[in-house]
Amino acid sequence: MKRTQSDAMRVWAGRLGWLAAGLLLAAFLFADPWNLHPVDGWLGGGGGRATPPEAAAGEQLWTCPMHPHVLEHGPGECPICGMDLVPVDALPAVGEGEREVLFYRNPMDPTIISSVPMKDEMGMDYVPVYADQAAAAVGAGTVVTIDPVVVQNMNVQSQPAELRDLRRSIRTVGYLEYDQERMVTVTTKYLGWVEKVYANYVGEPVRRGQPLFEIYSPELVQTEQELLSARDYARRLAEAAPEARRRAEALVDAARTRLTYWDIAPEQIARLEETGEIFRTLQVVAPAGGLIMRRVDGLEGMAVQPGTEIFHIADLSTLWLSVEVFEDQVAWIEPGTPAEVGFTYFPGETFRGTVRFIEPEFSEKTRTLRVKLAVPNPGGRLRPGMFATVVFSPVAVPQALAVPALAVLRTGQRNVVVVDLGGGRFAPREVTLGQAGEGWVAVLDGLAEGELVVTSAQFLIDSEANLQEAIQKMISRQPAAGAPAGETAPEASAEDAHAGH
Repeated sequence: MKRTQSDAMRVWAGRLGWLAAGLLLAAFLFADPWNLHPVDGWLGGGGGRATPPEAAAGEQLWTCPMHPHVLEHGPGECPICGMDLVPVDALPAVGEGEREVLFYRNPMDPTIISSVPMKDEMGMDYVPVYADQAAAAVGAGTVVTIDPVVVQNMNVQSQPAELRDLRRSIRTVGYLEYDQERMVTVTTKYLGWVEKVYANYVGEPVRRGQPLFEIYSPELVQTEQELLSARDYARRLAEAAPEARRRAEALVDAARTRLTYWDIAPEQIARLEETGEIFRTLQVVAPAGGLIMRRVDGLEGMAVQPGTEIFHIADLSTLWLSVEVFEDQVAWIEPGTPAEVGFTYFPGETFRGTVRFIEPEFSEKTRTLRVKLAVPNPGGRLRPGMFATVVFSPVAVPQALAVPALAVLRTGQRNVVVVDLGGGRFAPREVTLGQAGEGWVAVLDGLAEGELVVTSAQFLIDSEANLQEAIQKMISRQPAAGAPAGETAPEASAEDAHAGH
């Protein structure tokens, strides 16, 4: 009894072993985990993965839509790109809509092409370039067509090229000082002694004709006496011969002229003749209004010689602003050029100034040139010594065809703008630029007035245009059938394709 049970167990174990072996063989033959295709080799009379040169009668071949040179006997995946294979009959016949692959391009650099499919150094598949795609690129030039919805999503903004004055902004700093054309010095032309002073401190405001001090001068008193004596003599000769009267009047005029030469005011001379009283001291008045900049210390009682500088008076109705500009900025500044002046003492307030004159010599240390501006000072709010910021905005180019500076794509060797042709069509165009200023740049060649240029998202549009341009250049330099992979098209160099973008 025990032997019978042991034999039965051996029989069942043998059967299970054969069953497992059969299952493994079926999995090897039909599931093909190692991709050896043994069944295909038995059925087709050949072995391995060799592509049959011709299909047998009635046999269905399968191929990859992206790599039509891959042929298989049955469905599966493309060994190159991993796409599902499709029946050959499902592809359009040549000449009836088939997309002919001209070459393959590097997905990261369109200037690198290959005649066969391959991968780049990052493991990405080369992108096929079809004949119809190249024909469309050639027919459209470098014009890019974008759906209006995409244009809106990209926030593409355009602005027309227009005629306008281009101004060059020059910023500098300076400080206020006295107007040298409105400064006067009070002095005497005779020897004398100051007996009384009316203006006693520096910075005191004075008006024109206001007394400054009284001075006693023996020469002045003597000249007054000569004037009165000559006047009395002329009166006594009023009935004399004409020649005698002429000589008497000449003496009077000579005395008056002498007093005038000593800066005696005509009003004081007239008062002397009317009253006939000799004034011992003479009041010296201010020749102009302003502030006293300088005054001799201890003036009262001092003896002054002819030519002594007793007072300096400056008129503050206009001040000078002294600034420095660099060598490359001097060409845009000339006498009469206006400027905006700002002071930290008056925030938010702008003053106007005008270039009065430009000094003739550059500073050897700073390589700058000093410029003087005349700044009106109504109300006397501005004071000499104040620090100021100055902005010049001279017209560099009058009525120049200009576009916003943001619209220009600069590669270092060329300048490109993207022209909005309307209807979602855009075209990059090389332009020649001129002067720039205040966010605008002059266009010397390449654009016409009124043409729209893209001022935002132009980098994306230009990248697409570069791809089309590269296709145009490549189709004339397709690699031969046996060309090595990774060949670079000569005409599609990085510079020609605007690689700088």
